[in-house]
Amino acid sequence: MGNNTEVTEFILLGLTNAPELQIPLFIMFTLIYLITLAGNLGMVVLILLDSRLHTPMYFFLSNLSLVDFGYSTAVTPKVMAGLLIRDQVISYNACAAQMFFFVALATVENFLLASMAYDRYTAVCKPLHYTTTMTTSVCAHLAIGSYLCGFLNASIHIHDTFSLSFCMSNLVHHFFCDVPVVMALSCSDRYVSELVLVVVASFNIFFALLIILISYLFIFITILKMHTADGYQKALSTCASHLTAVSIFYGTVIFMYLQPNSSHSMDTDKIVSVFYSMVIPMLNPLVYSLRNKEVKNAFKKVVEKAKLSAGFTS
Repeated sequence: MGNNTEVTEFILLGLTNAPELQIPLFIMFTLIYLITLAGNLGMVVLILLDSRLHTPMYFFLSNLSLVDFGYSTAVTPKVMAGLLIRDQVISYNACAAQMFFFVALATVENFLLASMAYDRYTAVCKPLHYTTTMTTSVCAHLAIGSYLCGFLNASIHIHDTFSLSFCMSNLVHHFFCDVPVVMALSCSDRYVSELVLVVVASFNIFFALLIILISYLFIFITILKMHTADGYQKALSTCASHLTAVSIFYGTVIFMYLQPNSSHSMDTDKIVSVFYSMVIPMLNPLVYSLRNKEVKNAFKKVVEKAKLSAGFTS
């Protein structure tokens, strides 16, 4: 790999060259990252502290929060440095590491959302068998499988990308080392690598999406058969947060990767990339906390305990 490569560093061109936008964008991304940090790590701590949240649904949610924090961290701090101190240079190895963790954790999220859809299917369609179906062992296997798929997928893309020769331009027309934009800089034949990228990425997305769609098809069939308003409302509330997160994640991915090349605009792609690399990790904990009574109650309980321990008794 090293013998084929003459480029030792890349230059990230970032979101914009307009000087008047650098500070406002830095402030905006700093706020987004702080909310992402507080929201996702706060969700993990909340789930650990409240025994009522020690269920399969919240086990997957805690993993989703860790993954969101991880892949936002792989991208956002470097973007902030580029905006504040114009540090746009990223070494060859750092670029590979950033790409690896971003691809791995985004793929883990993809499969965690599928696992959560199966969990919701079991809860709504087979409530009497839920505890025997979604056992600790099953949940652990689904989570471990998601991580293994993520890191295997990232390893494939890293090998395909960095086994190419980079001997011409080192200007990355993006704000982070995404696979397609780095691959486009290669001066060697990219056909096989691009084919592998499309095939592997399509399989991961459509396999997970198929599981989600089938799960929700059975869920909606079950909901339509319910004769009581309470059961109908409970089933909908059980799935609402997850369905919102799925819609945001896959809506962005499909818009980004499933449009014709002729329709691609670099500026549009960058805006969409901001959304899926920074905004979605911030939105997920908000979606699950604002729409979920159990999370709200757990948060109130933790706040009350904190007040009592601090001596702020009313």
